[in-house]
Amino acid sequence: MLLLKTWPTTFLLPKRLKLVFLAGRRDLDSSAGAGQTPTPTPVSTPTQTRCRLSTDASLPTQQDPRQPILLSSHAQAATQAATQASHLPHPTMASQPQSDSPPRVQRSLSTLFPLGYKEAAQQWWTNVSSRQAERNVLAFVPFIREASAESAGSQLQDLAKSDPFGQRVWRSSMVQLSGKNRALNELYIERVGEQADDTLVMLHGYGAGLGFFYKNFEPLSRVPGWRLYALDMLGMGNSSRPTFRIHAKDPKEKIAEAESWFIDALEEWRKIRKIEKFTLLGHSMGGYLAVSYALKYPGRLNKLILASPVGIPEDPWAVNADMPEPEESTLANEFTQDQESIVSGQPSGGNAAVARGPAADKRAAAAKPSTPATPPKRPIPSWLVWLWDANVSPFSIVRLAGPLGPRFVSGWTFRRFNHLPPDEKEALHTYSYSLFRQRGSGEYALPYLLAPGAYARSPVINRIQDVGRQEIPPAAADDPSAPPRRETGIPIVFMYGDRDWMDVAGGYAAEEKIKRRVVQALLHASPEEKRRENGSAKVVVVRNAGHHLYLDNPDEFNKIVRKEMEETRARGLREREMDGLS
Repeated sequence: MLLLKTWPTTFLLPKRLKLVFLAGRRDLDSSAGAGQTPTPTPVSTPTQTRCRLSTDASLPTQQDPRQPILLSSHAQAATQAATQASHLPHPTMASQPQSDSPPRVQRSLSTLFPLGYKEAAQQWWTNVSSRQAERNVLAFVPFIREASAESAGSQLQDLAKSDPFGQRVWRSSMVQLSGKNRALNELYIERVGEQADDTLVMLHGYGAGLGFFYKNFEPLSRVPGWRLYALDMLGMGNSSRPTFRIHAKDPKEKIAEAESWFIDALEEWRKIRKIEKFTLLGHSMGGYLAVSYALKYPGRLNKLILASPVGIPEDPWAVNADMPEPEESTLANEFTQDQESIVSGQPSGGNAAVARGPAADKRAAAAKPSTPATPPKRPIPSWLVWLWDANVSPFSIVRLAGPLGPRFVSGWTFRRFNHLPPDEKEALHTYSYSLFRQRGSGEYALPYLLAPGAYARSPVINRIQDVGRQEIPPAAADDPSAPPRRETGIPIVFMYGDRDWMDVAGGYAAEEKIKRRVVQALLHASPEEKRRENGSAKVVVVRNAGHHLYLDNPDEFNKIVRKEMEETRARGLREREMDGLS
């Protein structure tokens, strides 16, 4: 058992976490023994702005009794990091290199986890609330201001004068759902004084929160006639975190129950907000669940926008319970890709090569997703497979790490946000840690939906052709003798980054299946169904962007989504005119 002492609390870290740590050290030792001396990648240069990762409160520079007492093997490293931090004006993501060469393992760890021990303990102790951390991120949204009691009346009119795209305000609220401890955190942006006939709903990815869309809120709310909602999925972000349990025994029923845990909450929220139809944008797991919502609740979507969705291609190792778990995946790129190099470089990578190629290459990629141009796959460590199947989430490690939690999170946030200005990097790091340290809930759905390496246990490619083709349940006001109505297709947009670790070939394969289904539907459609046929699919690759394309290249991402919103509104107006004439 690994024992970590702090004052006045003692944390007992499970033995399996110690095994994970030792496995990481063994990998480092084995690479060194093979003649590969690990060279740490510099985390800052003299020409770069140093990023402060601190909260409003600060600790005195002398030794703090709450400073964690580490294992003896790391005591020297912790002392050195604390001494360096005490001579700096502000906490930093990484300390300056020392004149004498530090131990190899220490250099490797400081490269993987840039935040120093003292700075990590300071963030853990000051404990910025997740609500405040979310507001700190939303403060970077330009022009739009919160519609509070203090900003009512004449103050809102003054704000409208400074907004070149009209008067826009945002409201944040918790929408209570049925049942115990079920509520969704909601951000609502409206154009004051305008009639809104269309609605955009945004869903984040696994373990994230609506604050990650902060660079999209203002540009997407410029489109007239639209209102915008961003939601934290149930059990994630700042939504409530009820206990996650699966009662089904059959593997397929387990998948359906796990999906319903999220999408039933979304449907209940829609009813509370009295939204008839809307456009749904989902990123990563949010995109996967958006497809599940479209299939379970037909007739509610005008368009589906899937931003780097997880779970599109099929992996036979992931869908067959009698076979071992997948052995390779591109998932490691989420933690190793350097975003600054992605957003500043020339469009490259497998997705860019396929997107720039001729139509024949795209059809070939769709027919055989595993091509030399696909993102690189890496072996999945056996210990990660064990933790995944045991439902030990990475966020549970953050919670158990105590004062070292912020340092552990910095291993992801430093690479993920290093292309952003320092104050935004700091706010997003604090926001991420405030979410990751919360009580575990929706995160435990992961092994039910995805196999190790982020392969879907119920691949989207096997279901995507049925989206927009379901029978619509009759409403209470409908004539019970009327024949049942069926959907006549909805547009589906697949978006990928040119350096995305999600393979764009899966998107092209889904596009081909949807187009074939459109042709099949038109062959047997009535004249009225042909007139209303709306099924389509397209794949769009965003330049200089990875998996988080909405944040890597927000200008291009927002431009594409705004165009889709304008097309959706134009079609809706035409349909309403035709319905009025008929």
